[in-house]
Amino acid sequence: MYKLIVRPILFLLDPEKVHHLTFSLIRFFGKIGLTGLVRSFYVFEHENLEREVFGLKFKNPVGLAAGFDKDAKLYNELSDFGFGFVEIGTLTPKPQDGNPKKRLFRLKADQAIINRMGFNNSGVFDAVERLKKKHKVLIGGNIGKNKITPNDEATKDYLICFDALFPHVDYFVVNVSSPNTPGLRELQDKEPLTALLKELKKENKKIAIKGTGNKEKPILLKIAPDLTNDQLLDIIKIVEDTKIDGIIATNTTIGRENLKSSLFITEEKGGLSGKPLKTRSTEVIRFLSEKSNKAFPIIGVGGIHSAEDAIEKLEAGADLIQLYTGFIYEGPALIKRINKALLAKI
Repeated sequence: MYKLIVRPILFLLDPEKVHHLTFSLIRFFGKIGLTGLVRSFYVFEHENLEREVFGLKFKNPVGLAAGFDKDAKLYNELSDFGFGFVEIGTLTPKPQDGNPKKRLFRLKADQAIINRMGFNNSGVFDAVERLKKKHKVLIGGNIGKNKITPNDEATKDYLICFDALFPHVDYFVVNVSSPNTPGLRELQDKEPLTALLKELKKENKKIAIKGTGNKEKPILLKIAPDLTNDQLLDIIKIVEDTKIDGIIATNTTIGRENLKSSLFITEEKGGLSGKPLKTRSTEVIRFLSEKSNKAFPIIGVGGIHSAEDAIEKLEAGADLIQLYTGFIYEGPALIKRINKALLAKI
C-alpha cells in the first residue's frame, strides 16, 4: 500500500515539507492511541534476531540512521515501526538553521536523495529535555560541531554534546564526515581525528569514574564513502590507537557517478544517499572488516532498499545495519521484511 498509494502522494510534495508532515502524522497516531495498531503491522520480534554489539543488547540489527529524527522528537514512536535502535542527531551545542532552502532533493530515477541540510537542529540541550522521557528503544547520539566553530576549536563542541547527552543515550557517534558543513571533512585527517577521539575517550572515562554506577558509553566514528584505501587503513589504525568501539560505514557521498536522473538535479551540491551508494558502502565495510581482521564492530548503512541489500552488508562484515533513504522509498514494511529474511537464514 505504501508504494502504490502513500508514496506517490507524498512524492508530489517538497521533500522537506513531507518530512515535517510525516512527523506530524506519526505524532498524531501516537496521541490518539494507535501505537498498538502500528506495532501489530510492523514489529517482528524473535530472540534469534537479538544482537550483542559493543556491550549493548539490540532487539534486532536494523536501526534508523541519524538525520531522520535530528532533534529526538519521535524516537519512541519510530521504534514502533520495528527498529532495533534509533540514532538521533546530528546535534550541535548551539541551535542552527542549517543551509538555505531548498536543500533536499529526490532523485526518483535513482531511488536516491541529495541533501545539504547542514546540521540543522535545535541544539543539544533542547534535545536533552526530550530524551529525559523513558526510552522504548536503544538510542544513539550523533554529535557534530557548529558551522561557526573553527576546526581548531571543534573538540570543544564535541565535548559539550558528549557531556550533555551522556546520561540519555546508549552510544555515541562522532560525525566528521558530513559534506554539508564547510571544512568538517578535514577533521577526518589522521592527526586531528586521533586527537579528537582521544579527548572524547578521556572524557568518557572521567564521567564514568565520577558518576555513581556510570559505565563508559561506546563511541563510534562515522566515515565518508569517499575515502581512499590508504585513508581507510588510517581509520583502522586510528581505531586501534584510540580504542574507540566501532565504525559506521558510511555517510553520504559527494560522488555522482552513473546516475540516471537529470543533470538539473544531480548537479545540486550535497551528500548523495540511496541505491547509488549501495556498492561503495559495501566495499568500505568489506575492506575495513578484512583488513582489520574484524577487530571492531561495524554498522553498515548506505543503499539498503531490500532484505537482500541488508544481508549483503552483514555478509560483508557489518554487525548491525541502518536505514534512511530506503525507509523513505520502500516504507516501514522494509524493516519487517529484513528481519524476517534474517531469521529465515539462521
